[in-house]
Amino acid sequence: MRILWPLPTSFVVNVATLWVGGRVRFMPGTLGAFLGIIWYTVGFWNVTFFQFFLSFLISVVIGTLFCGEAAIRLNQRDPSCVILDEFCAMPLCYYGIERFTGQVALWKILLYGFLLFRFFDIIKPLGIRSLEKMKGGAGIMMDDLAAALATCLFLHITVPILFI
Repeated sequence: MRILWPLPTSFVVNVATLWVGGRVRFMPGTLGAFLGIIWYTVGFWNVTFFQFFLSFLISVVIGTLFCGEAAIRLNQRDPSCVILDEFCAMPLCYYGIERFTGQVALWKILLYGFLLFRFFDIIKPLGIRSLEKMKGGAGIMMDDLAAALATCLFLHITVPILFI
């Protein structure tokens, strides 16, 4: 279902590419993930579970709609310039890390999570690649959500071992 069809193409594509962010020629997904860290720190740091869940759900739904509509308008299955998927997925990487910040500098956890996310997003192990086969915005968004979930789990397992 194309809910966003009445919106102008320039607006849809600008949102999905985070305006100029997706138009960088070198590693646009990395920029999307970096901007997602800022999104996490501004919108998700130190909130309750309910606030996190609700904000994340809204973000993912909106991101899925815009990514899917932008792909249609750009006539590509998963355009590399669309980086809203990485942006929306990043908060999931860091869910619950507040418990480590008394013992580990926040910037170390953010950097480590960023590197893990890019690894999982680029390499796509653990069946993550198969999620790209889903149609529309779901296919664009789901592999990033799976990479973010893998990152979150890996962070919670390895931060105490590596940093504490």
